[in-house]
Amino acid sequence: MKRYPFMYNDFVIVGPASDDAKIAGLKEAPEALRKIAQAQTPFASRADDSGTHKAELKLWEQAGVDPKASSGAWYLETGSGMGATLNLAIGKRAYALTDRGTWLAFANKDDYRILVEGDGKLFNQYGVILVDPVKHPNVRVKEGQAFIDWLTGPEGQAAIAGYKINGQQIFFPNANTRP
Repeated sequence: MKRYPFMYNDFVIVGPASDDAKIAGLKEAPEALRKIAQAQTPFASRADDSGTHKAELKLWEQAGVDPKASSGAWYLETGSGMGATLNLAIGKRAYALTDRGTWLAFANKDDYRILVEGDGKLFNQYGVILVDPVKHPNVRVKEGQAFIDWLTGPEGQAAIAGYKINGQQIFFPNANTRP
């Protein structure tokens, strides 16, 4: 019924230490993707219509590249979740877009590392929405709103800020600020 922003993290582009497309340290994600396409180095995409996949497609558009035209060549569409896509990327020596939290929790990194980060275009806002009880009469509105109130309130925001993987904060609360 209404979307409540409550936290954010960011996306990163990961790849092998050899970095055949030479994207390490670039400050603009679309430029990195353009270089990957020009080098025709493998890139693993979730290709699952998820938020991550939609963010990736937007970055390709900003890069002026239609990766789907190279599907099956250097552009590898997994149709899978992030963990499976990262495993395929590592197996095929491909680059991938992932959210930082998933990357930090991912154990099968081999020689992979974050190559591109910090671009404002990689911002990843999370929101929560109460399902409309008119359209879905079995929705427990009171309980759903209580959860939203907790997520966006001081206790939920503190829990989000305190969640860490390997000592690194993964999500940043922003329920009461505009990104």
